[in-house]
Amino acid sequence: MCAARPGVVTAPSAWREVPPDRVRRFVAGALGEAPALAEQILDEIRREYPRLDLPLDASGEPLALLGIRRAIESFVALLERSATGRASDVESPVVPPEVFQEFGRGEGLHGRSLDSLQAIYRLGVRLAWRRLAEIGQRVEIPAPAMYELVDAGYEYLDGLVDQSVRGYAEAAAREAGERLRLRRRLMEMLLGDRRRGDGVEALAERAAGVGWALPRRVAVGVLLRPAREAVAPALGEDVLLDLEYERPRMVVPDPYAAGRPELLHRALAGWSGAVGPPVPLRDAAKSLRWAEVAVGLMERGLLPSGEVLHCTEHTEALVLLQPEELLDDLSLRCLAPLTHCGPTHARRLAETLLAWLETRGGAPEVAARLGVHPQTVRYRLRRIRELWGGEIDDPDRRFELELVLRAQRLRGELGATDAERPGR
Repeated sequence: MCAARPGVVTAPSAWREVPPDRVRRFVAGALGEAPALAEQILDEIRREYPRLDLPLDASGEPLALLGIRRAIESFVALLERSATGRASDVESPVVPPEVFQEFGRGEGLHGRSLDSLQAIYRLGVRLAWRRLAEIGQRVEIPAPAMYELVDAGYEYLDGLVDQSVRGYAEAAAREAGERLRLRRRLMEMLLGDRRRGDGVEALAERAAGVGWALPRRVAVGVLLRPAREAVAPALGEDVLLDLEYERPRMVVPDPYAAGRPELLHRALAGWSGAVGPPVPLRDAAKSLRWAEVAVGLMERGLLPSGEVLHCTEHTEALVLLQPEELLDDLSLRCLAPLTHCGPTHARRLAETLLAWLETRGGAPEVAARLGVHPQTVRYRLRRIRELWGGEIDDPDRRFELELVLRAQRLRGELGATDAERPGR
């Protein structure tokens, strides 16, 4: 037998030897009994599967009955054509494939597998074979031809199953697309402007529509694609993911729940991006904003790239590097005394000043931090006091100085300590 194709019967060799008049009598008997046989098969299916949903056509007749009857008639007609030598493989003009595709779609839309449908098909073939065997015996069809009829019937059945599988796949794809659309709408509501008036009840209703339990806290992530065709990370059903954005977004419920960090780490291997701080559900947009800020800093080389980082582990950088215009203005005012120093000398004085502000220690402690001789530090500290005068003792001025100097270090403008530079 050749490979199965929808609506195709391969001519059994033994049937070529059956006298044409017997073939015609067999075909006439089978076609005459097709309506009653279809009814019998449907009754048996209903008995075996009492909960089976059987949709009706426009006239009120079960679509299944129509499909069974036409499948029998088509199979017998194809058998006649192939047996009389007019064709070896004949495409069916009778059985509309959409009938069996619709059966498959029905299983998919009701969330069932195709196992029960295929079992029903096999039941129908067994019942049909019994009736056709009786007809064959009446018209004296030789046993070898009838045995080959069984193989031809199952080959024909495979083609009908293929149509159902196609319908099932279409339904599954359509339902997956609809589910994805609803999850995207939920994310848009979560991350949108809460001042628009989207209430808790509306949010809960939309979440229930996709089976998403509202968590108390969430963290929102912004991802950078490793490649345009990158496969979506397997984050699990409870993590909302939207890949339609240029920078995909995700909403992680209860981000510190047991096992959650490890799951995210494994699922996001190969991706980069940032996860915003955990916030109450109503403040999800705030978590998104910080994740976007972090990704922006990553793209500028101011935060580590090549991985998905957590904003809570980079608070200093996010706080100090975000308000750039304000910090730049503050730097101009606070570091004005260094304006007349040479670039190298100004940088070393700035690094020494930052080390002194951070250690609150004397020359030995600052020298150990910078990796230079204490006497060098004493000279620099004297020069710093000359430049800033009494303002260096003002707590507010010291705070501003440390703020701008830490920001410069994060930007890479101060560079490494003296101990880390070549030649020291």
